[in-house]
Amino acid sequence: MAGRLAGKLCFVTAAGQGIGRATALAMAAEGARVVATDRDPALLGTLAAPGLTTAPLDVLDDAAITAAAKAAGPVDILFNCAGFVHQNTILSCTDQEWDFGFALNVRAMWKVAQAFIPGMLAKGGGSIVNMSSACSSVKGAPNRFLYGTTKAAVVGLTKSIATEYVGQGIRCNCLCPGTVDTPSLHDRIAANAAAAGSVEAARTAFVARQAMGRLATAPEMAALVVYLASDEAAFVTGQPIVIDGGWTL
Repeated sequence: MAGRLAGKLCFVTAAGQGIGRATALAMAAEGARVVATDRDPALLGTLAAPGLTTAPLDVLDDAAITAAAKAAGPVDILFNCAGFVHQNTILSCTDQEWDFGFALNVRAMWKVAQAFIPGMLAKGGGSIVNMSSACSSVKGAPNRFLYGTTKAAVVGLTKSIATEYVGQGIRCNCLCPGTVDTPSLHDRIAANAAAAGSVEAARTAFVARQAMGRLATAPEMAALVVYLASDEAAFVTGQPIVIDGGWTL
């Protein structure tokens, strides 16, 4: 059903590639005006669609977040997509990794939401979708100590926002994907190639943990974000929505 986001203004972080990019395009295809941001302007150079504008944004920069929210104005939809996947255990995780993981995966999400919620309140409501993971409070995964910990925090952050504003028209949900075929995954496959014996063996290991026998695609994730952002999900808030191809069965 085309036009589900007609008349809506959306703000997307990490829109340069992967799930963020697919979602920005999907939102524009549904009639929304989209402000698509990324820390790498080069990735935004090829992102184009009717109603879509791009802007550089480093979500670790509080002043830049404030400026971006002011430039965008009050939005109807916020997709907090920026994040990073560390591969480590509790014994190998360093202080530097811990600080960076929480800064990007949790603190930045808080600061972006904090910057845009006042505008949503002024408009009488809005929808926030945060990027979490099935590897979170939903499920543990080997070699994902820090990542799973930060994404569990995102679930808590999401529920807290939803609870705070449930009576003021703001909904907040989070996406909990399994393994998605994105540039981020390709980086992890390359990093694991030596230990696995080859790039193909490393990729096969990621596919093998998916019950459906395949990786998810970014457009599949985008479709769920569009639903959660739309008025079709008007009665959905505070929920970690698992979309993992049966990984958590």
